[in-house]
Amino acid sequence: MCGFVGFVAAQDDGLHWEGVLKAMTQAILHRGPDAGGAWVDREAGVALGHRRLSIVDLSPTGAQPMHSRSERYVIVFNGEIYNFPELRRELEGLGYAFRGTSDTEIMLAAFEQWGVPDSLKRFVGMFAFALWDRAERTLTLARDRLGEKPLYYGWVGNTFLFGSEIKGLRAHPAWNARIDRGALALLLRHNYIPGPYSIYEGVHKLPPASYLTLSSGEPGRLPAPVPYWSLREVAEAGLREPFAGGDREATDALDALLRDAVKGQMMADVPLGAFLSGGIDSSLVVSLMQAQSAQPVKTFTMGFGEEGFNEAPHAKAVAQHLGTDHTELYVSPQQALDVIPRLPTLYDEPFSDASQIPTFLVAQLAKSRVTVSLSGDAGDELFCGYKRYEVGRRLWDKLGLLPSPLRLTAARTLKAAPVGLLNATLGWAAPALGRYGRSGAVGDKLHKLAEVLDVPTQEAMYQRLISHWKNPSAIVRGGKEPPTALTDPARWAQLPTLEQRMMYLDTISYLPDDILVKVDRAAMGVSLEGRVPLLDHRVVEFAWKLPQAMKQRDGRSKWLMRQVLYRYVPKELIERPKMGFGVPLGEWLNGPLREWAEDLLSERRLADEGYFDPAPIREKWAQHASGAYNWQGYLWTILMFQAWLQESPSLVPVKG
Repeated sequence: MCGFVGFVAAQDDGLHWEGVLKAMTQAILHRGPDAGGAWVDREAGVALGHRRLSIVDLSPTGAQPMHSRSERYVIVFNGEIYNFPELRRELEGLGYAFRGTSDTEIMLAAFEQWGVPDSLKRFVGMFAFALWDRAERTLTLARDRLGEKPLYYGWVGNTFLFGSEIKGLRAHPAWNARIDRGALALLLRHNYIPGPYSIYEGVHKLPPASYLTLSSGEPGRLPAPVPYWSLREVAEAGLREPFAGGDREATDALDALLRDAVKGQMMADVPLGAFLSGGIDSSLVVSLMQAQSAQPVKTFTMGFGEEGFNEAPHAKAVAQHLGTDHTELYVSPQQALDVIPRLPTLYDEPFSDASQIPTFLVAQLAKSRVTVSLSGDAGDELFCGYKRYEVGRRLWDKLGLLPSPLRLTAARTLKAAPVGLLNATLGWAAPALGRYGRSGAVGDKLHKLAEVLDVPTQEAMYQRLISHWKNPSAIVRGGKEPPTALTDPARWAQLPTLEQRMMYLDTISYLPDDILVKVDRAAMGVSLEGRVPLLDHRVVEFAWKLPQAMKQRDGRSKWLMRQVLYRYVPKELIERPKMGFGVPLGEWLNGPLREWAEDLLSERRLADEGYFDPAPIREKWAQHASGAYNWQGYLWTILMFQAWLQESPSLVPVKG
């Protein structure tokens, strides 16, 4: 795991390029504290910089930037190619000899033998890289299939900048990008900024499963990314040719696939462990690790004293059953609060999934004992685990029975009724609304229900369900939302059920741009490599071949994953309500964070900065502060942007 930066200059800028590269790589030092390297070809107009976190081949033969055997290619690379031993044996059979034992050297030989597109299809792993072709004078940027590793790029004047994190790009003297107000509107809707957008105009995220090739001497031209793998094709093909076996065959097949994926991701020349929450996904990953390890696997859990937020006892029980070397840390509210000032620089652009706080803390805990940690992320997207999938289907089934005018009237009525009045008069209805929303009184849930009563289509309902601010363009001055995977029907897979469409949309949006961003930045912020075995693309392809009844059955989500897990862990240690990985944010905003929030949300400040209409924000803040309604999700998004803006002194506030 590493980080890289670089640039292509369309004309001589008179800068000292080695010094520029040093500043850019220094900005991402946390991604690779073990070593650094740079390569400059001023005549060709290209510069590559790298920071190394040594995981496989700790010797200098694994250092980057690395040249291919023929000297044609130069690469900077972030990630791991898990099947590189097999590729190495194949290439040695073709006459290649290797200096060291790194996967980077195997990648370069693959490019020489098979070319970039065919090599990408052969790789099993997580990766982002920049490859300079000295013969063709072209730069190729590429990213792994599911988007585990980040890659930003864009033209700033006559300089093409690229790198693992935006802070590396910002260190270049040419940097002058402005805030993209459309992207800011997307942040308010999603809690994150969906790709290919970033918070800056003209700076893009390379889409997962794609590559682009830039020819030198073409200032301002952005080549279109080229896909080399398609989740849409995978999902549609899986339904055309579904898994034909029964329950036992499917359980055996998933067990074998996951064992292989976990085994490949346990490859490391440094200490390795796993995050363990005690839930289905992480327990399954740890079970398969321990089943293939001669030593107790190191596992890590974060505990909280607040009721409803603490999964540590469940994780400890699983760890004891499996015999792992378990470490748990109970975090005080103050320790969690102390993370908040670090978030703007840690996440590089505004990001407001509040589970970023415990994710950072558990990564910090793991780093105290290991350099690599596996996680159980992606089980929900692949095996229908989120409660909102069931909620969405049930809601639409009920909404379809009501005429549209009646739904509109009901929505207006519920929105107009104060939450306190609904709580007082309709408390008896709470059990019937138990599935709608994880928490909150009946009035809160009815207001959430009102937000989806007036939607015209299933996809529109789903977008409303996962939206925070429901009309961000009315809050962000000049912030018209650009199209995303959730709003562009051309990007939707043709899938028969609402649950399948929701899983697909989450896998191409929420997973790469929220979940994987959260894990990557939290882990790399403490120089820890995170790996996600469930995102082995062979597991993803198998999951889409499974009939829905193997994902949801008898009122249980992730049914097939459970069947595999029960082979390793007793059912009674696993079967409990899904808790999530959160913090008592609403309470904190009315307690120790109140003064901080009031300063960032002051009407004068919001007006002077010119990005938001202060009125609706101040209204929600007043309601939250009074206890009338819990607006923590809405307010946290605004606060994370405000805190990020405060830490970005190069940005001059401009009234919209």
